[in-house]
Amino acid sequence: MRIVTRQALDRLRALGRRKESYVGPWLPEPLLTAPEVAEDVELADSVSMAMLLVLETLAPIERAVFVLREVFDLDYDEIAEAVDKTPTAVRQIAYRARAHVAARRPRGVVSPAQTRAALGAFQRAVETGDLQSLLDILAPDVVALSDGGGIKHALLRPIVGAGKVARLLAVGWWKRDAERSVELVQINGGPGLLVRVNGKIDGVLAVRVENGYITGAYHVRNPEKLSRVERETAVSR
Repeated sequence: MRIVTRQALDRLRALGRRKESYVGPWLPEPLLTAPEVAEDVELADSVSMAMLLVLETLAPIERAVFVLREVFDLDYDEIAEAVDKTPTAVRQIAYRARAHVAARRPRGVVSPAQTRAALGAFQRAVETGDLQSLLDILAPDVVALSDGGGIKHALLRPIVGAGKVARLLAVGWWKRDAERSVELVQINGGPGLLVRVNGKIDGVLAVRVENGYITGAYHVRNPEKLSRVERETAVSR
């Protein structure tokens, strides 16, 4: 545990340096998951794209302590040994990390059925380019992020607001290729869209749903991050 934790911390710090020169927004690598993952609401929330983005806002040591405590339920003495801190310091770090995550995680519990319904309506609106239908399903303060990694065309900064995001979806990402198809799949424990162009995977779109509305749209096109959407990745407690 100590070796793995310290290797993970080294990896997080290296990724942090890489992000400083990353082209456009950075999104976590999406995973194609089995439908039953979504039925476990707590598990689905812990691996969701929205939660991974929240964890990215933690400092590496805060993230390590949060995961070891909240996910693996280790005691403070064990965590202290793994991260080379005192138990008292680890308790303080855990408290700050929990407060940070709680302030930024999705508000309320959304059932898998509600999420599927919202995404189904979203998929139909996107495929038809129906601007009004998109406006009906997007929250007023929805945020769209797109990650091309400087390799594929993508947004260079977040787009905020239902009107801007609806217009982007209606005439932007989806209308450039005649052979484009959109498939409803499970991404990181929740519904998402798998986009193919000429039969090949071009990207995925994961969404964050709150109160029946889509509040976040996360579009990953960077080919270096799409290796885990060709087949299901096993996820369990």
